[in-house]
Amino acid sequence: MPLFDFAKRQVFQLLRAGFRLTPLPVATRDRWRQRFLDRYAGMVPTGARGRAPVDRSRRPLQRAVEHAIGHVPRRKEALPSPLPATLVAFYLPQFHSIPENDTWWGTGFTEWRNVTRALPQYEGHAQPRLPGELGYYDLRQPDVMRKQMQLAREYGIGAFCTYFYWFAGKTLLEAPLRQWLVNADLDLPICLCWANENWSRRWDGRADDVLIGQQHSAEDDLAFIAHVAVYLRDPRYLRVDGKPMLLVYRPGLLPSPKETAARWRAWCRDNGIGEIHLAYVQSFDRVDPANIGFDAAVEFPPNNISLNTITGEQQLINPDFAGDVLDWRELVRHATNAATPGYLLYPGVNPGWDNEPRRSGRGRVLAHASPRTYRDWLRHAVSVAQTRSPRAPMVFINAWNEWAEGAVLEPDIRLGHAWLDATRAALLPPRENTATRPCVVVHAWYAEVLDDVIASLSHSALNWRIVITTAPEREHEVRARLKGLGVDAEIHVFENRGRDVLPFLQVADQLLNEGVDTVLKLHTKQSVHRGDGSQWRHELLQSLAGDRAPRILEAFATDPRLGLVAPEGHSQPLEHFRGADEANIRALCTRLGLSQPSPASEFVAGSMFWVRLAALRPLLDAHMAPWEFGHEVDQNDGTTAHAVERIFALATWSAGFTMADAASVYGRASDTPTTLSTCPKNRLNDCF
Repeated sequence: MPLFDFAKRQVFQLLRAGFRLTPLPVATRDRWRQRFLDRYAGMVPTGARGRAPVDRSRRPLQRAVEHAIGHVPRRKEALPSPLPATLVAFYLPQFHSIPENDTWWGTGFTEWRNVTRALPQYEGHAQPRLPGELGYYDLRQPDVMRKQMQLAREYGIGAFCTYFYWFAGKTLLEAPLRQWLVNADLDLPICLCWANENWSRRWDGRADDVLIGQQHSAEDDLAFIAHVAVYLRDPRYLRVDGKPMLLVYRPGLLPSPKETAARWRAWCRDNGIGEIHLAYVQSFDRVDPANIGFDAAVEFPPNNISLNTITGEQQLINPDFAGDVLDWRELVRHATNAATPGYLLYPGVNPGWDNEPRRSGRGRVLAHASPRTYRDWLRHAVSVAQTRSPRAPMVFINAWNEWAEGAVLEPDIRLGHAWLDATRAALLPPRENTATRPCVVVHAWYAEVLDDVIASLSHSALNWRIVITTAPEREHEVRARLKGLGVDAEIHVFENRGRDVLPFLQVADQLLNEGVDTVLKLHTKQSVHRGDGSQWRHELLQSLAGDRAPRILEAFATDPRLGLVAPEGHSQPLEHFRGADEANIRALCTRLGLSQPSPASEFVAGSMFWVRLAALRPLLDAHMAPWEFGHEVDQNDGTTAHAVERIFALATWSAGFTMADAASVYGRASDTPTTLSTCPKNRLNDCF
């Protein structure tokens, strides 16, 4: 079998190389590629497989069914008027049972059955992705669509582009659309996208195992346009320059798309609709729309973009996982750097992709998707749309509710309304640093140590915004100590997990969303397992706070690439101080999409530093959940919190920022304290 797989791979690579070298029009290339995949999908070799997990006992495994870092509740915020572009979200009407699906998949089948059965296949794989506020809805109930549309409007979505399933006179899943027609208060505009491919058991429209097929013909063209005319005539229907917009998912499957377009246009003129705006989805086809009688094309990421596999880097939970893992961030880079074609192409964005629910153990997963990067991509797409079609800028989002494919804007349990919040943020001017006071985040476990921390902050003569994190069992003592010190602080109480690290990440995520640029991270360090724990704390506070704080803040203000300032002498070689954390560090780097540590990699010992929050986006945008940090049982080493502490600097460099020590920023040579000078290599228990 290995020899057969090797031979198949060599033949496929030879065929692909020849195909890529052959000069062909884009439309012809796409058509041949799809014909090959329809007939010979089995010839495509599998990619690299994932790795066996390393030291799994250190990282508990759970389904992704609790709030993670980055969870955003529903909140109101004014949108600009007018909106800079119309955002159109693809909408799946699959979430109600129909007789055909009862026959094909079992009585009562809806997509929710697929969604809830999904399991994580590798470490960091967030499955199942379960609905939040809207629940497991049934689209036969008009109130469901009413709530969806209200939510969409609230966050800046201007229309739904709903898939329409027509098979030679037979329609499927049309009930929600019929409800839209008869309920005037369902007032969000819609447009139709004819999903004109075969409906197959593979869920991908290919020619094998067809459940219901298409029968394209001239007569079917006319029957189709006559059927959908009732939607096109509705005053709520989405229009471009007054023309109803109609999309086709795969025009390449039509015998002659140009003749189909002509038939539709003539029928609409003759039957009182007038001119229509025809667009096709670049799901499989890429052709100048004018060549097929259409007006425009619509980008549809992640389709039609080739990405490099990162499957081989993943640590598998399911050793038989046979799917593919790709990097969603590469998709974003590709899309934002793509050239503008010589025809009207509406830009499209995608909030993620993971069809594991439909293909158990064989899913195609785009890892590292995050609301903040999606926000940046959408903001860029809005700007592109304004340039390409200034009279009617429009951006398509794939998708509103593709739950079984992991392309979802609707609120979920793990991140709440984060994707919707990012959608609205993309329509607003970029949030600038609005902080008028320097911000410090202090994790308070030993309340009595707050005296030293507050004294160091007071010595700086700065008007601090003080944010305190603590655990429920220490809250009363911490509040009393702060009151005795006369300190006005914001107090956040979290479960006692992840030492100072997890609470800091949870608060840092919120502060970054608020527009805070730079924070000082401190904690009430005792290091009770060391004899010089108090001395170490004093050195760290002296290095980072006191009269140095104003100068360090000034350095961040004058150097926008400065990401992290460490206390001098406490930036240590990572390879000397990872010990029992090595497996966790490597797993975490894979989880975050970071390069593995090099011999030159360093980390900040003591977990106190100044940081620009944008430099921590690789960590924050991984959306780790509290359960990943395990329970606190006085571990000295080997926990997720220790691993995260080791890669703060790696995250900073990965985000494109630099690192400096406090002494050099303050303006004098680094003085290396003796705190770590006798720390033996790979003996973390003696040093931390």
